[in-house]
Amino acid sequence: MERKVTTQKDNLETQLTPEYKSWIIELKQKFRQAQVKAAVKVNSTLLKFYWELGADIVEKQKDAVWGSAFLKHLSADLMEEFPDVKGFSKRNLERIRSWYLFYSDADEIATQAVSQMEQRSVFQSETFPFSQLFEIPWSHNLIIVSKCSSIEQALFYVHKTVENGWSRAVLTHQIEGQQSFDCFWNLSWLTVTDKQIN
Repeated sequence: MERKVTTQKDNLETQLTPEYKSWIIELKQKFRQAQVKAAVKVNSTLLKFYWELGADIVEKQKDAVWGSAFLKHLSADLMEEFPDVKGFSKRNLERIRSWYLFYSDADEIATQAVSQMEQRSVFQSETFPFSQLFEIPWSHNLIIVSKCSSIEQALFYVHKTVENGWSRAVLTHQIEGQQSFDCFWNLSWLTVTDKQIN
């Protein structure tokens, strides 16, 4: 017959109160949120660099005759200089360019969307919307650009990600379900219509 060896941890676990167990769960959650916030702050500078890089790529491709091999050469040059940095693959440079173009390609549409959104209380902020692009992780930005069909919709999900600290999985679920955006959009127009009628 095997004898079970009782460890200090086993003894301690039987003595823990439900209040302590609940506190540990809360503590772990707070730590994970702190990790995400710290990563986002570090990432913010990199995202601003990506934005400027996207603008530079668009400008260089517009003014130069480098052709389709431009991004391949740029990637090779940057990776040679910064071998430990993963963000300079040709694929990521294409994503950086697309991300920049998504928001900047339609300045007139973006200005109109921002103007409409600023009228709604949920978007009341002097720095919103574009500064919030730098407050969410790069992977979240990529999800938003790949799944949203308009700047307004994308900015809504950027704002909600900042506001709620959404993970990639939650963000993807919210966009694919579109319940948050559709609900907000319908309610906001209802509010505007009510004010116009009265």
